[in-house]
Amino acid sequence: MASLGVNSSHAQTAQDAPATLPAVEVVGRTASGAYHAGDAAGAKTELRLRELPQAVRVLTRQAIDDLGATKLDDVLDYVGGVSRQNNFGGLWDNIAVRGLAGNENTGMATLLNGFSSNRGFNAPRDLAGVERIEFLKGPAAALYGSSEPGGTLNIVSKRPLWKAGHALEVYGGSFDLKRAALDSTGPLSDTLAYRLNVAIEDRDSFRDHIHARREVVAPAFSLKLGADTMLDYNGELLRHRTPLDRGVVATADGKLGVIPRERFLGEPADGDVTVDNRTHQLILSHDWSDHWRGRLGLAYRETGIHGFSTEPTALRTDGTLTRQRRMRDYDSDDLALQAELQGRLRAAGVVHEVLLGAETFRFDMDTVMLRVNPSTASPYAINIYQPVYGQPQPTPAANTDTLEHQRGTAFYAQDAITLAPQWRLLAGVRVDSFRQSLLNRRTIVTTRQDPSATSPRIGISWLPTSQWTVYASAGKSFRPNVGTDFGGQAFAPESGRALELGAKWESIGQRMGLTAALFDIRKRNVLTADPVNTGYSIAAGEVGSRGLELDFTGQVSSAWRVNASLVWNDVEVRRDTTLPTGTRLLNVPRVNGSLLAVYESSFANGQRYGLGGGLTHVGARIGQTATSFELPAYTTAKLVGHWRINPTLRATLDVDNLFDTTHYTSSYSRVWVTPGASRTMTLGLQAKF
Repeated sequence: MASLGVNSSHAQTAQDAPATLPAVEVVGRTASGAYHAGDAAGAKTELRLRELPQAVRVLTRQAIDDLGATKLDDVLDYVGGVSRQNNFGGLWDNIAVRGLAGNENTGMATLLNGFSSNRGFNAPRDLAGVERIEFLKGPAAALYGSSEPGGTLNIVSKRPLWKAGHALEVYGGSFDLKRAALDSTGPLSDTLAYRLNVAIEDRDSFRDHIHARREVVAPAFSLKLGADTMLDYNGELLRHRTPLDRGVVATADGKLGVIPRERFLGEPADGDVTVDNRTHQLILSHDWSDHWRGRLGLAYRETGIHGFSTEPTALRTDGTLTRQRRMRDYDSDDLALQAELQGRLRAAGVVHEVLLGAETFRFDMDTVMLRVNPSTASPYAINIYQPVYGQPQPTPAANTDTLEHQRGTAFYAQDAITLAPQWRLLAGVRVDSFRQSLLNRRTIVTTRQDPSATSPRIGISWLPTSQWTVYASAGKSFRPNVGTDFGGQAFAPESGRALELGAKWESIGQRMGLTAALFDIRKRNVLTADPVNTGYSIAAGEVGSRGLELDFTGQVSSAWRVNASLVWNDVEVRRDTTLPTGTRLLNVPRVNGSLLAVYESSFANGQRYGLGGGLTHVGARIGQTATSFELPAYTTAKLVGHWRINPTLRATLDVDNLFDTTHYTSSYSRVWVTPGASRTMTLGLQAKF
């Protein structure tokens, strides 16, 4: 959030003042920028991250560019505590933070500029119009409502600039990759500035019969309505087209690698599944005084998934894989309104930074799916060892036909208190009222629920020196459970509580930062299989997550910048009607870690260059719930490099999976296993003008 015109730390000394960092190029790819961030818009406070009693990991634009990342999936392994989940056959992003995933049908808790962006169906996020990615670890329900207690992502869009700048990027690489991107910004008048990001990508895959196309257009405008009033618009139109690909299979005894990682087990004749996302955000902000600011935001999103797919169901001992065929026709509309007042005051002898907010949303989702499971006598099957494509395709019949309406209203408040020069207290609470109706158009039965929730949080930070912070926090979260039990009754919402104890260090000059956090989370009313009524669920489960996270980012010398993480996370079932206590959760490793290091210097002729590499390690994970099937641990390496030919022209090289390691990133079952990509090389050329 932009400054309120007052210093956020009344105890700041000369030692705390930031040293001058190298100039950051803010259009196109960043050069010589920072890895370490001092604040996060998603925290909704003027407190610096070092003062905040919460672990927050920010991936800056410099880190995104050094990784050569063009989509969110490219950066996930470089954030501690993040584990990949079922990605819906390559049609969406889905992760767990601190081992706790979101709804399996809508994915992880994600925000776009502070607005919820995971209701509906979301294509894999392109990063062309993204400035940074904020991983707000721990519960965020006190600010944002329905969410996961493990953490929430806030994607921050690129903003218009009042100085003209333009960049054109082209990329080519393995598997016939072709990508072009444009980033253009500048003033249109004394009161109006624009920014336009456009990207077009076309690529094959290491997987047979898989081809992906995407187009993204992200316009933004800033209009000065007066000396203290600004109107901002952010938009994003994204279309992603690719076949739904459930990956490879493991044998009944859990053996992987029985078929090549590139083998496709669907039907090429199904063609593409298309995911469309259209997002519009309008934000009016006004500075009422030097100490108080108001914000009114309106967001509208349309999403959809349309297409056919062929998906595995079971593997026989002779290598025959039975399959089902589906047709999806999903659409959603999401309208949200936010109003906030934020400012600073002195009361009871201490300084308060107060946030008061209200939010309401209206979400409608229309879901039609046709499905066919061919009979034993006439199976729609394929042999995994000798696949033959092109067999007659069965026609899917009616399976799911629902219309869902969600309505929500919330009020929230937060107070960041400077108790003393070395103490900060952060307290917040949000009260949510939620209404949901689900019409089953096949049975003409409507189920309704109207739960409410109060989500408090509190945290305290002690700053014993100008560089060190020790903090503790506690908070609650909730997420409505959609659907009904065998008796037609709506499920009680999931509820969570999280405790966190941590320490932060920031170097003099604020070039480097370290966060160490211990956490303990419990989540109740988790949906689990009904032990009596097959095919139904009950809200009876309880899961727990505890662990230790270490995150380091920064400029360690004039030439080296480093991003590193190491996490131990134990996530298990604490109570359930069908799963034994101690059962590990799907796709969550006990240990994962990463390292990215880039060296940047100059040739004798003054041309800049950079060379670096990355390592990621992911431990063994359960690959199918309530079984012994495991995905093996893996370690992959990457190589990154750039050469600034002249002040306006730059060349880049990115090599992912440098040693071509066979690995498996996630799974849903033994017959839905997602293999990691083979070695991939990308060459790029970026021009500024």
